Amino acid sequence: MHILLTGGCGFIGSNFVRLVLRERSDYSLTNLDVLTYSGNLENLADIEGDPRYRFVKGDINDRDLVNRLVAECDAVVHMAAESHVDRSIMDGRPFVLTNVLGTQTLLDAVRALRGKVKFLHVSTDEVYGDLPLDQPQVKFTETTPYAPSSPYSASKAASDLLVRAYQHTFGIPAIITNCSNNFGPYQFPEKVIPLFVTNLIEGKKVPLYGDGRNVRDWLHVEDHCEALLTVLEKADFTSGGTYNIGGNNERSNLDLTHAILKIMGKDESFIEPVTDRLGHDRRYAIDARKIEKELGWRPTRSAWPGALEQTVRWYVEHPDWWQRVKSGAYRDYYEQQYVKRR
Repeated sequence: MHILLTGGCGFIGSNFVRLVLRERSDYSLTNLDVLTYSGNLENLADIEGDPRYRFVKGDINDRDLVNRLVAECDAVVHMAAESHVDRSIMDGRPFVLTNVLGTQTLLDAVRALRGKVKFLHVSTDEVYGDLPLDQPQVKFTETTPYAPSSPYSASKAASDLLVRAYQHTFGIPAIITNCSNNFGPYQFPEKVIPLFVTNLIEGKKVPLYGDGRNVRDWLHVEDHCEALLTVLEKADFTSGGTYNIGGNNERSNLDLTHAILKIMGKDESFIEPVTDRLGHDRRYAIDARKIEKELGWRPTRSAWPGALEQTVRWYVEHPDWWQRVKSGAYRDYYEQQYVKRR
């Protein structure tokens, strides 16, 4: 199988590339990434020489490029997205351009091939809105109505609906996955876990939104990537549908903060309360029984404290990586490795 992966230089994408190359000797990948601020080629520097892997710098809104690359593949795994809620609150336009129009460009390319290419659309549980804190038994299922709360989640909801519409109207072989919050190595340090860990290494405080009671279901990125590969190989793309992917690992932001402080040997004086995010969803929780029942997948790497300790250790042991990200020096890598070789 040859996979066209969009956004493969990001956090989830780079982990997916590694998993596929490690676990599937007969698979190959083309990684299409425009290298926005969170796309980091250094994430995959050690596998650039693998003959089964190719990087293409380009925009998913470039229709000619997308048409050519989609025609070369057996499956599209679409991860490219603007994904940070705070950035969407500051300016929602890039989220619409990438998450909505970019998805449409890919769908049009897949549609033109009349069922020859699978389309796996990687989305988020944030499209469902939020859940009450006082009803822990209530979780998101694949039939939960969409009720996005931020410009980011609204743009992802729109892209999901486009996929459903193209599957229904044109019969393209497409599946949507909606995952919970990911954590693990190579996550851009504007996200909460790497931000907190790297701040503490630098002797800085950690900014905790509001009362810290907001709850998330934490999913290790390798569990997520394994689930995506399972969907790609086992799901019935001809009938379409959705699979929720979760870690069975609900924690409040305050619990997360205390856990990181404990691992790092810091006390509560390192917590800096900050004004809550606008429209901050209170709770996300995934019911992942469908993917377990139909495809046999369940998370095996997400349980705390072990998975969180391993993740913290990764950032502690890779200061060169996150320091280059925080300083912006990582963006020089493309210039050094690609442009200067022309």
